[in-house]
Amino acid sequence: MQTYRLGKTGPEVSALGLGCMGMSGMYGPSDREEGIATIHAALDAGVNLLDTGDFYGMGHNEMLIGEALKGRKRDSVVISVKTGALRDPQGAWLGYDCRPAALKNFVAYSLQRLGVDYIDIYRPARLDPNVPIEETVGAIADMIKAGYVRHVGLSEVGADTIRRAAAVHPIVDLQTEYSLISRGIEDVILATCRELGISITAYGVLSRGLISGHWHKGLGSSKGDFRSDSPRFQEGNIEQNLALVEELRKIAEAKRVSVAQIAIAWVAAQGKDIIPLVGARRRDRLTEALGSRAVELSADDMAAIERAVPKDAAAGARYPDAQLKHMDSER
Repeated sequence: MQTYRLGKTGPEVSALGLGCMGMSGMYGPSDREEGIATIHAALDAGVNLLDTGDFYGMGHNEMLIGEALKGRKRDSVVISVKTGALRDPQGAWLGYDCRPAALKNFVAYSLQRLGVDYIDIYRPARLDPNVPIEETVGAIADMIKAGYVRHVGLSEVGADTIRRAAAVHPIVDLQTEYSLISRGIEDVILATCRELGISITAYGVLSRGLISGHWHKGLGSSKGDFRSDSPRFQEGNIEQNLALVEELRKIAEAKRVSVAQIAIAWVAAQGKDIIPLVGARRRDRLTEALGSRAVELSADDMAAIERAVPKDAAAGARYPDAQLKHMDSER
């Protein structure tokens, strides 16, 4: 597995990362044993970047990763943790808390659940509108000095916030959604990151399964599945979005690869400073995603993909309005 350095000062990470959120019920019922087996398979294949959030399954995801890492060398894995999101006992979202005292509390719980003595990359999940980003990043910098964290990352913030954060402490990466049908960062955010030497860790590269080639109407309606409320999966939008997938399928079939592999390879082809996070929660989906590393896209292929799935062609926003209002990256 090829590796790249995150940012100017970050760790060496595999060319693909594993996003672990789906292993903790965010997309409906999950299988604990299969989740652990998928993490093991990823590590054995050379994937060293594991992405999680302390609010995924209200700590379940961190405990799952901690269990999967038992017996593994700590320095063989790069653990990225998002924090700050608040949830109630029923799983509803209550806002964000990125005050310095809150972050120091959150990191203590994460270290315990993960079973490690430091976190490689720590990041606020969203910008807390009540806390200057300088204070949030400053708190993480304090935790770096104390040895509990190694690097600072950001998530779903805009160009101005990125600049303000980078003025306080080096930022190794911005985690944000980026895929064939979610290309908003191309307008300003990507250029800002490149100017400052900040990498992109791209989640949602398959748009939560929508452009995987495996999706069809009627899926994703189970209780607790994020997609049941996601605009792009709703009646009136899903048909248009699946039509884009069928155009992409023609290109994939001509190259004898899967739709998912084409979609992941397209993200990876945008630059060595962009690391796709694949949200595989099963070993077969992981195997398919790993196969994207062998997909070579020529200039003609890239042009054909652009014609099949033009920028801004997707129907529906990538999040419900209630969540978009918290996203600095959308302003």
